[in-house]
Amino acid sequence: MTRSRPWLAPFLLVLAAAAILLAMGRPPICTCGRVTLWVSSSTSPETSQMLADWYSASHIVHGFLFFGLLWLAARRLPVATRLSTAILIESAWEIAENSPIIINRYRSATAAIGYSGDSVLNSVSDIVMMIAGFLLARRLPLWASIGGVVLLELIPLFVIRDNLTLNIIMLLHPVDAIRTWQSGA
Repeated sequence: MTRSRPWLAPFLLVLAAAAILLAMGRPPICTCGRVTLWVSSSTSPETSQMLADWYSASHIVHGFLFFGLLWLAARRLPVATRLSTAILIESAWEIAENSPIIINRYRSATAAIGYSGDSVLNSVSDIVMMIAGFLLARRLPLWASIGGVVLLELIPLFVIRDNLTLNIIMLLHPVDAIRTWQSGA
């Protein structure tokens, strides 16, 4: 068995997610016709269209969280199997996130008023960000992983008034005070 074989399943899972997103009608790249590395504004129509934006941090956090949860629940499984499981979960989220019901929920309940869904490029990049977080969590001591998650939550919170925690709260049970604060009012 070659060393690259354990990584075949993760690669195929990412490829399958991209194919499903394309079949759902998601644009392969930004409809603006260009690809950039970073979008600095959380309110830009190019957010969730390019390789990275402020929400990329939340996908890195997903990786840290999935590593920890899968370590607790399935630590006897090989790392490649746990990574494939994390990719499957993240891919399922990317597919769900780009469904009309979730896009409309973001528009009505969160600060993402003009959200139109992700490009396939952005969704694949989000999955890769999760993989990076997972692999970082595998290598870092627990204290560094916790510190990384805290930083990846606090920095976007102060810069764009949003992060994974607020995103979850606003999707599940919107709070008017949070929405008002996020709007800068």
